[in-house]
Amino acid sequence: MALNVKVITPGKTVWDDNVEEIILPSTTGQLGILGGHAPLLTALEVGVMRVRPSKEWKNIAVMGGFAEVENDEIKILVNGAELGDDIDQEAARSAYQEAQTRFQKVENSEDRQEKIQAETSMKKARARFQASGGTV
Repeated sequence: MALNVKVITPGKTVWDDNVEEIILPSTTGQLGILGGHAPLLTALEVGVMRVRPSKEWKNIAVMGGFAEVENDEIKILVNGAELGDDIDQEAARSAYQEAQTRFQKVENSEDRQEKIQAETSMKKARARFQASGGTV
């Protein structure tokens, strides 16, 4: 049973197609959705969302938001999203390494805001790198 999935950011629709299965990075862990799923509203973490339109899985980096499941339609509203196939893996690896270095420098800092910003940047860079096919 096909699911209609829409991934919407403030600037554009990143995905609008039918899939057989989807895995969401919810705030409580990975959440798999198949056809006939019960209605659901969940918050999403910064992470990698996976969709399976046919036999091959596709990765989408999502930058936090919400997902609503109802009647085999999944609406995903996120702050940002990018198809894994559109991400340059080497550039994403470099950005992730830089973000890790920055986070390690401020990890024991007294400046709470700086730590939160560094951690958020690292999570976003990791999501982009993983969506491009990189492993952490």
